Amino acid sequence: MRDLTPSAVGTWSGGRFMRFGEPLDDERFTALVRPGGGIGTVITADTYGAGEADRLLGSALAGVPRSDYALVGAIGHDFYEGEREGAKGFPRFTDPRLRGPEAYADYVRMATERSLERCGVDAFDLLLLHNPDRTGYTSAAVWDALEAVRDAGLTARLGVAPGPANGFTLDLIDCFERFGERIDWAMVILNPLEPWPGELVLPAAERHGIELITRVVDYGGLFHDDVLPGHPFPEWDHRTFRPQGWIERGRERLERMRPIEDKRAELAAVADLEPLSAEEVAEIRAIGDNSGCMALKGGVPDHEGQERPDRWALTPELAAAGSRWGIEPERDLIPAASRSPSARA
Repeated sequence: MRDLTPSAVGTWSGGRFMRFGEPLDDERFTALVRPGGGIGTVITADTYGAGEADRLLGSALAGVPRSDYALVGAIGHDFYEGEREGAKGFPRFTDPRLRGPEAYADYVRMATERSLERCGVDAFDLLLLHNPDRTGYTSAAVWDALEAVRDAGLTARLGVAPGPANGFTLDLIDCFERFGERIDWAMVILNPLEPWPGELVLPAAERHGIELITRVVDYGGLFHDDVLPGHPFPEWDHRTFRPQGWIERGRERLERMRPIEDKRAELAAVADLEPLSAEEVAEIRAIGDNSGCMALKGGVPDHEGQERPDRWALTPELAAAGSRWGIEPERDLIPAASRSPSARA
């Protein structure tokens, strides 16, 4: 079992599978995700390219000693039996149209084994439940199934990765409270220009001894000056769902946090940096404050209509979980423009 390192790269980084950035050819892609040069953790998800990302990562890992890197996998979207639903992607394996709870364990075992086979390894160092729906956060059958693959030696640790968009705050906290003894890691969107709402789960994660992987750490490309005002995004690029004017506002704040070039080397150097002081963290958080900038996913107070795979109405249980951690949903989890005057005060 290899511990995760302070910095990591993932298989969606090469522009091949998530409509993000310029697609790299196979040679450049495998060079990007191959462990080394100070980066010892690689992350993949089986749904990226319906398994193709796993296969390319397997090529990158060929010949690299298994003890030299930590491998993180993610399962959750069923591209084996489910049909892709446009921009929504493949349905979660917990979709009742595909199977009931009695079949979760078989699916989780199969998906884990297939992903490992494509990567060319025997076990993950960490396996994440990828983009769960409401069932994934709350069902003991789901976590029993994940526990079974850990017991079988197919992964050393378990975790949860909400997404793909921002939110799921109370759902994640509720999941920690239900299954915290089984959860080793969680993934959240968190960076200096996007502290909200990820910061709201930090106390609960610390209380339950859950480590965190932070993603979108470069704020969609702004930190490296890849994205400038007027940037032409491809159709369905996930950054087009950000609030209007996010690039201009982000660049104004970025002038106070200027980046260093050579991105992969900068990422690798994270391990050697001294941690920021509490005062420095507070100052950067104030500069990057994005509270209330967008509608969130998961269980939220402003959801209307039928439950969706990525958004649902706030339940009394979720509201109670928020209350235990000082989170007031009407104040903390809806866009600022939608809050009542008393909630904004």
